[in-house]
Amino acid sequence: MSIRGKVWVLVLSGVIAVYAVIGGLPYVGNVLTTQAQQTVNDPNAQLRIVDSVLQHIQNDYVDEPNMEKVRIGALRGLANGLDPYSSFLTADQVRDYQANKDANKAGIGAEFSQVSGYLYVVSVTKGAPADKAGIRAGDVIEYIDNKASRDISLYDARELIKGDAGSTVALRVLRSGEKPQTIKVTRGTYKAPSPESRVEAGKIGVVKVYSLEDGESNAIRSQVENLEKQGVHKIVLDLRGVAAGKIEEGVAVANLFIKEGDLAKVLGRENKVIKTYTADPAKAIFDGPMTALIDLGTAGAGEVVAAAILDSKRGDVVGERSFGAGTEQQLIPLKSGDGLLLTVAKWASPSGAPFLGEDRASMGVKPSVEVKRPDTPTPLDPEDLIDQPDNSNNPQATPTPDKPKTPAAVEDIQLKKAIELLTEKASTAKAGA
Repeated sequence: MSIRGKVWVLVLSGVIAVYAVIGGLPYVGNVLTTQAQQTVNDPNAQLRIVDSVLQHIQNDYVDEPNMEKVRIGALRGLANGLDPYSSFLTADQVRDYQANKDANKAGIGAEFSQVSGYLYVVSVTKGAPADKAGIRAGDVIEYIDNKASRDISLYDARELIKGDAGSTVALRVLRSGEKPQTIKVTRGTYKAPSPESRVEAGKIGVVKVYSLEDGESNAIRSQVENLEKQGVHKIVLDLRGVAAGKIEEGVAVANLFIKEGDLAKVLGRENKVIKTYTADPAKAIFDGPMTALIDLGTAGAGEVVAAAILDSKRGDVVGERSFGAGTEQQLIPLKSGDGLLLTVAKWASPSGAPFLGEDRASMGVKPSVEVKRPDTPTPLDPEDLIDQPDNSNNPQATPTPDKPKTPAAVEDIQLKKAIELLTEKASTAKAGA
């Protein structure tokens, strides 16, 4: 079958999903049942199903069908069924995307993904508007203003959250153990804090990373060099909550601690390696004992660093399984003027394990030493959160709290464990000397 034929199979197959979901055609269920034995990935079998469905739409639907709406709905469903980061773009969105109009919009300082179709907060930038308003990592966003996040793509959700600096967006938040609430966030400019460092007892340095955007690896290098000047010989690299950033910055940070070998890979179709990042010995500056910290808010570039440390056996990674992200998209224009923003590559560990997986058990980076923090949000089914008691049925009725609730101070047991591991290794080494 030609490429064009395969594309039409995919496009038209989306019709099945659209009409099956809305219950518009009683025939669809029968068609799917009778064809259930067909091989799922057989294009000819799928084309026969699509052809049958289209005939029923044209001949039996109660009204004259708007085939353009059917096409757009099919394409939306098709893209959304792939992964959270693939999306169908209208012609207007394609023009905005190509003109990079988002550069002129203000955000709120949070990294998002999707869980069970809902908008999910992976991490929040310290000091950004979302942080100041009380949005937390692990929050599920049910509504963006009056738009249900489950009805739109991740791309569309992000576009709704962005806007003019100084304007506000109302986010209906579902949070484990709390009643649903609506938090109003004022959009504005923000910048992730620069990396910070301090010295703990036993001359153990702690480097806290907030982002891995352009230039952050150089700032982290400076922090490590300053720690060495203070006599530090052991380091904890705190990557918790680090979701924003580029793979190149993650590789550069890993290279500060790893002298040789592969640091990360980019995978294409059928997990074919299309790019490999390798350590440059001249860029490594610290060879002492180290550990790294990760949590559910670690994703993308942060996972690049953690996976490189694990695969190279450079040190322990302590904490909780990371979120699982890191993809690359390509805009594919369509003749209609619309477009498909399609995931064409995944970031992966040096061993070739992609961070984006099929389920929670296969996603992200698994720490070598698991330590769960009591205040870490547990991934739950958003439907369970919706069922929590609420005083209002209006998505925007709950008033915005004047002051966000501050969680009670708890002992950082993950950092404590990371320091203990370094202390134990130092004691073991000294005893064996």
